[in-house]
Amino acid sequence: MNNNTIVLTGGGTAGHVSLNEAIIPELLKKDYTVHYIGSHNGIEKSIIQKNFPFISYHAISNGKLRRYFSIKNFSDPFKVLYGTLQALSVLRKVKPSIVFSKGGFVSVPVVLAAKLMNIPVVIHESDITPGLANKISINFAEQIFTVFEETLKYLPKEKATSIGAIIRTDLFHGDEQLAEQITGLQATKETIIVMGGSQGSAKINEVIKENIDVLTKRYQIIHLCGKGNLDATLVGKPNYVAFEYVTDELPHLLKMANYVITRAGSNSIFEFLELKKPMLLIPLSIQASRGDQILNAKFFEEKGYALMLEEENLTPITFMEFMKKLVDNKEEIIDKQCSASSSKTPEQFTELLLTYKK
Repeated sequence: MNNNTIVLTGGGTAGHVSLNEAIIPELLKKDYTVHYIGSHNGIEKSIIQKNFPFISYHAISNGKLRRYFSIKNFSDPFKVLYGTLQALSVLRKVKPSIVFSKGGFVSVPVVLAAKLMNIPVVIHESDITPGLANKISINFAEQIFTVFEETLKYLPKEKATSIGAIIRTDLFHGDEQLAEQITGLQATKETIIVMGGSQGSAKINEVIKENIDVLTKRYQIIHLCGKGNLDATLVGKPNYVAFEYVTDELPHLLKMANYVITRAGSNSIFEFLELKKPMLLIPLSIQASRGDQILNAKFFEEKGYALMLEEENLTPITFMEFMKKLVDNKEEIIDKQCSASSSKTPEQFTELLLTYKK
């Protein structure tokens, strides 16, 4: 096999792609040929093809794995099987020395195909409890890396290691002047950045809209509202600017921001922790997820790194109450964040990952 070829997989949400984004430049520095296997229409395709158009992207079929009854539970296993056959075809062609999976439904066929070809598989799990896709994939993996030590109790001891968070180094190179050019706002004013995840959050967006007049009297608002969620009625509002989704601009926007209102995906909140940004976490509810974001948010709240407001309790009134509490406790939160354990860089993680290649 070609020792300088690697296959990356993972998708469904930006959180299942961000680590892959971070290590691709490190792999290229080491003269690796990188291939990406993802879905036909997932966010991973648009992210990878936009940011790394020179990398071969291979789209495969994938079925959604559900914990609840659905008629599609009878047809989706066949999609997974077909995706596995497609992944086998790709792996036979490119002959990688290792496959790295960040999770998500599309990763399962790739991991299965790699196991059938005896290609080492390394998995990264960033939440406290493994997702359903990773629960299946860990049976076929050589190694599983986790962010939280608490995750180890859910994994086979002989092949699981907690390594902490992996933080994209470009986030530390934000420029406030560029942020001013991007947003039209002023870096000298207190600024809140609101992030509802790659798909946005209708409930968070609505709470911001309900409180927009009060918020913009004191703060500037950078609102990342999600694809298709721009509100025409807020365009041109003083001290307010909205984007559907940003990529290269994010380090600059975060440099300007004094506070972060966000969901509780592990990758993002550890990045904000490293940047010492006071956070109000509004995790996805148990009705809309498997509860991983709630566990992440509770962990951060218990450590004093952030405040948590459960979505079921989110109203225009409770939002403003927690926003006041966040501002009032800003210094205490930053002090706690400064005491957090250190993270790893993509370069360090890449070195570790490649020790498992065939």
